[in-house]
Amino acid sequence: MKNIFFAVLFCVSSFSFAQAVKLEGTISDTKSLPVEMANVMAVNQATKGMDSYAITNDKGKYSLSLKPNTTYSIKISFLGMQSKEVEIVTTATNISKNITLEDSAVELDGVEIIREMPVSIKGDTIVYNADSFKSGTERKLEDVLKKLPGVEVNADGEVEVEGKKVTKLMVEGKDFFDGDTKLGVKNIPADAIDKIQVLRNYNENSILKSVENNQDNVAMNIKLKSGKKNFWFGDLTAGIGVGMLDSRYLINPKLFYYSPKYSINLITNFNNIGELPLTIQDYMKLTGGFRGLSAKGGSSFNITSNDLGISLMRNNRAKEIETQFGAANFSYSVNKAWTLSGFGILSSSVTETETLSQTNYLDPNSSEIQSVENKKELSNQKSNLGMFKLSSSYKPSTNFQFDYDILAKLSKQQEDAPLFREAIVNSMTTSEVINTKKEQKPISVNQNLSLFYTMNEKNIFAVEMQHLYQEEDPFYNANLKSQPFNLVGYVSGQDRNNISQNRFVTTSKLDAKVDYYYMITPKSNFNITLGNTYSYQNFNSSMYQILDNQDVNELDSQVNVNDVNYRFNDAFLGLHYKILTGKFTFTPGVSLHSYNMTNTQLNTDYSQNFTRALPDLLAIYQIKKAESLTYNFSYTNNFTDINQLSEGFVFSNYNSLRKGSRTLENATARQHSLRYFKYNMFNLENISAFLNYSKRIDAIKTKAFFDGVNQSSVPYNSDFADETLSGSGSYGRSFLKNYKASVSANINWSLFNNIQNNVSSKKESFTQSYTLRTSTNYKKLPNLEVGYNIVINNYDSNVFYTDKPFAKLDYYFLNAFSFVAEYEFYHYYNTDKTVNNQYDFLSASLIYQKKDSKFEYKIGATNLLNTKSINDDSFSQFSTRTSQYTVQPRYLIFSLKYNI
Repeated sequence: MKNIFFAVLFCVSSFSFAQAVKLEGTISDTKSLPVEMANVMAVNQATKGMDSYAITNDKGKYSLSLKPNTTYSIKISFLGMQSKEVEIVTTATNISKNITLEDSAVELDGVEIIREMPVSIKGDTIVYNADSFKSGTERKLEDVLKKLPGVEVNADGEVEVEGKKVTKLMVEGKDFFDGDTKLGVKNIPADAIDKIQVLRNYNENSILKSVENNQDNVAMNIKLKSGKKNFWFGDLTAGIGVGMLDSRYLINPKLFYYSPKYSINLITNFNNIGELPLTIQDYMKLTGGFRGLSAKGGSSFNITSNDLGISLMRNNRAKEIETQFGAANFSYSVNKAWTLSGFGILSSSVTETETLSQTNYLDPNSSEIQSVENKKELSNQKSNLGMFKLSSSYKPSTNFQFDYDILAKLSKQQEDAPLFREAIVNSMTTSEVINTKKEQKPISVNQNLSLFYTMNEKNIFAVEMQHLYQEEDPFYNANLKSQPFNLVGYVSGQDRNNISQNRFVTTSKLDAKVDYYYMITPKSNFNITLGNTYSYQNFNSSMYQILDNQDVNELDSQVNVNDVNYRFNDAFLGLHYKILTGKFTFTPGVSLHSYNMTNTQLNTDYSQNFTRALPDLLAIYQIKKAESLTYNFSYTNNFTDINQLSEGFVFSNYNSLRKGSRTLENATARQHSLRYFKYNMFNLENISAFLNYSKRIDAIKTKAFFDGVNQSSVPYNSDFADETLSGSGSYGRSFLKNYKASVSANINWSLFNNIQNNVSSKKESFTQSYTLRTSTNYKKLPNLEVGYNIVINNYDSNVFYTDKPFAKLDYYFLNAFSFVAEYEFYHYYNTDKTVNNQYDFLSASLIYQKKDSKFEYKIGATNLLNTKSINDDSFSQFSTRTSQYTVQPRYLIFSLKYNI
């Protein structure tokens, strides 16, 4: 299979290289100065089609790849200059042609030509003409984005441009489901897309755009074709399994409506073939795009989750998945100044997983294995998720804006997970069947209020407030043969050890800040921030034992229960100065904090009060219009929440018992980051690199005690620093019009310090990932993407490798058929080959749809090679874990889609 793919690529590549003739030169003005970012387009006079295009670089240079023995009209345009057309007749040799543009007050012709260009740039906005990159096999926005130069889409539906994550997606300027990219890229029809606008240095609030640093903010706006505006559009899809013993189905209607006054998006999906429109990870990420309160303070106080690890697997990461999903999104312009928007999402999933795993617990003084736990686990998960948001934005003038959001999340999850456990300790092997049960029904309500006011050209005010109310109620039950821990009040000698724990945690957190900006000059401003963070939390937990005779033994000793209140307050004053000088932007600052913390438990109070000054610095070197270097330094105080302070035992797993420490102090972190990016429209080259170093002093670490494979732990402030170094880099470019290639690398090194069995333990991990890929983008030929990825996970005690060559073939032919096939091969192994597995996945689909027909017929197959399982590994500071997941079998689905 791999040889066939590479052979096809070689033949297509050879054909293209043999036929190419280059036209090169420079575009300049009447003063002989180079014109950067001028549009150059070659129109074939015989076919009237565009054969090649280019955008000039900073030296005015352009390069076009043309066919030999062909007559072309070369069209050149630049806003503010007269457009020009030059006729070129190619031969078999390359051509050099320099062109001069003249100034003009008439720009209409230039604007018209720019509209036809595949890519154009205006200020911070990159505009892609979607039709210029489509080959005919695209069905969703995701398929189009993957073909755009400088744009990447990962398996989770996250979009990156120039190495930066797109955190807001809009359609016709309106937020698409809170700006979430996954729901957009997986559902917006490709045939509805006209233009894709990438908005760099984006700030949702125009009042603050000139005074804040927005260099990491990237948004994307989808412009629809004229026939999709003021009309309902979308599709209705239904599919059934073919040739399988068990029934498989897919029902997937989608409807969209956009007008200047309002928009409506409706997405539903009912299936048992593993399609997950929304995972629990996506559910947690939907928080409001850029509207999160920006903490200019240097403090980090994060509310940690009390979830029990119930998580929905990704596609093909579970044995069986059945999903019911419905979502609605709306935007309504009440008048020119006031806009209402919101969404509602409901999702219900039933998931069955089957996992084989091996956990190696490490010796504290070496990388030797101290004990081993082998498990075969079957779990049944049920998860119901609900999310609702309402937003209001009032902007009567360019000088005033008032926004309010309310977001509510509700969920109900449960998991029953029987497992077979084999423990190897000191060459002794014991085995048993363990039953576990998890239940939780968390809710949260998050409210945001912000007000922005420009008094005059010198004075700007901003008020932002955010309130979070959250309830969590995890329940955990373990039923096992062995007795893992000697709890006070526990009745020993039972045939089964049946232990349960209830927890109830409430959180109320209010963040508020007022910013004042004084514009000293158009290129410098002074910012004063007055803010406060207040949090109140309550933590209750209790344990009980069910005896063999079904009597309940309340484990109500003081060490087994929690009734804790915790108040945290951080009042701060921030001072920042921003100045632009030449190509440099500097924003030095300092924040002055007064902290007050009190936890009440065991009938006593324990308080901490202190003040701290925290500096920070941001420096940007704008080398060229599309090339920059950014340095960021921050000194941060990191605070724990109530979960680490509660001193009663928490039975978080059948072999894990932990307690907190009320005297924990905050950690401090010094972080340095460096980011470089370059985007060259001349050859569609994009380069990005990122390096981050962090050193945490007095970090809250774990003092763990192991009895075989059973662990009890307590947190403490380490005398030794934790360090992390992470970096990433990518290089990609398009060439010869129809080719795109990229190479990327990601590394992460971490050094952790803990105490294990009263011995100081220092562990390192080093993860590396390298990817090389190349692809073609022809209109009338098969298109192929091939690549190779290697992941190296060095976990101190062992090194795990994953080799993954991959390929994708798509072909639109006979003006009606679309064929797409994807192949991935995995070789997963460790250094000593005690783990050595190979598996691969092949999926394919054939679609028939006549031009202008509303009906589409599709036969699609997933996991054609019927692979049974896949592998994974993970690292903690005390152990390494390798896992094997059973995946869904081969599916062959016939579906019918009706395009509205």
